[in-house]
Amino acid sequence: MPFVIILLLVVLAAGAYGYRRWSKARARAALLASPLTEAEREIIAQEVPITRRLPGKLRAQLEGRINLFLDQIEFIGCNGLDVTEAMRLSIAAQACLLIVNSGTWYRNLRTILIYPGAFKSRQQKHNGYVVTEHETVRTGESWARGPVILSWQHSEQGALDDSDGHNVVLHEFAHQVDDLSGRADGAPVLAKGQSFAEYARVFVGAYERHLHAVQHGHHTVIDPYGAEGQEEFFAVAVELFFERPSALKSDEPEVYEQLAELFRLDPISWG
Repeated sequence: MPFVIILLLVVLAAGAYGYRRWSKARARAALLASPLTEAEREIIAQEVPITRRLPGKLRAQLEGRINLFLDQIEFIGCNGLDVTEAMRLSIAAQACLLIVNSGTWYRNLRTILIYPGAFKSRQQKHNGYVVTEHETVRTGESWARGPVILSWQHSEQGALDDSDGHNVVLHEFAHQVDDLSGRADGAPVLAKGQSFAEYARVFVGAYERHLHAVQHGHHTVIDPYGAEGQEEFFAVAVELFFERPSALKSDEPEVYEQLAELFRLDPISWG
C-alpha cells in the first residue's frame, strides 16, 4: 500500500477518534450544565431531604451531576422489582452528593442492581490454598468496576432519615470513591494538594482507636462495623460525615477535616 494512502488512513482514523472525544466531552458538559425539571426536584427533595440543606451553588452542581449519572448508569430491578423514576433519582442524588464539589467521577460504574429488600450474597475467603464459601444477608455491595447492589428498602429509609448516621447508598458509593485508587482499602485518590502522609496518619490512628474501642465493648460514634477493616472504617466515617457531621467533628476532628478536604465540602455549615 502506498505510503500516502497509509498516511491518509492514519489521519482519518485520528480525526475520527478526536471527533468522538470532542463529541463525548461536549455531551458531558451539556449534561453537567443542565438543570433538573421541577418534577424531578420535587421527587429528590421528598426522597433525599438532606439535599434541601445544600447551598444554592451546590444544588446546581448536584443537578448536573445527577443528569450525567442517570445518562451513564443502567438501573436493573431484581426479584421482580420495577425500578421507578423516584428510585433512580433518589439513588443518583445520594451517590452524587459525595462528588458534588470535587472532580471525582464514578468512571468505572455502569450498572446498579436494586433488590426490594435485603438480599443474599455468597462470599469467598482465601486462607492459603484453602477457600471457604459462605452466604450472608446484605443491604448493599460495591464491586470494583461495578456493579453496585442495593436494597431499595434500606436505600429509601437511609435517605429519608438523614440524621442517624446510617445510609447504605453513601456507604457503598464511598467504596466506589475509594476504589478509584485501584483498590478499596480506605485510601482513596486524594484532592489536589491534600497530603497523603497526613491523611494516612489521621486515618490509621483513628482506625486503631476505633478498633480498640470496639474490641473492648466501648461506645463509639463511628459505627462499630468500621472495625471490620480500614475500607469499612472509611465508608462508615463518610456516612457520619454527611449525616452527623457535628458528632464526627466532635469525636474525631481530624477525620472530619480530612474528609472535608477530600470532598471539598463542609456539611456542618449547611445548617
